[in-house]
Amino acid sequence: VQLQASGGGLVRAGGSLRLSCAAPGRPRRIISNNGMGWFRQAPGKEREIVASIDWNGGSTTYSDSVKGRFTISRDRSENTVYLQMDSLKPEDTAVYYCAAGRGSSASTHSSSYNYWGRGTLVTVSS
Repeated sequence: VQLQASGGGLVRAGGSLRLSCAAPGRPRRIISNNGMGWFRQAPGKEREIVASIDWNGGSTTYSDSVKGRFTISRDRSENTVYLQMDSLKPEDTAVYYCAAGRGSSASTHSSSYNYWGRGTLVTVSS
């Protein structure tokens, strides 16, 4: 299953972007019934969890570095997951990936995810 992340780009510090994740052409249940996560990988660094959400949006998690600035949400009718990123900082620069979990819960562990998107680049200038 290929997930498609989009919405990345170049933005100045303090600006906002909204990332989207969809599974075009795939069964609706792939995103709508699964826990979903957003990860990021900056140059020279390991991939890290950014945020996750359970199957119906009732439970979310955020890394300490983005808490209060990023918001993960989902639209089950559109089979899409979003990451609203506000007050962006240069250290948020990375390739952002979405992932679908093996189960329905939100999870901060990459091992909980078995479907991954190709990534979208976010660059924040100072």
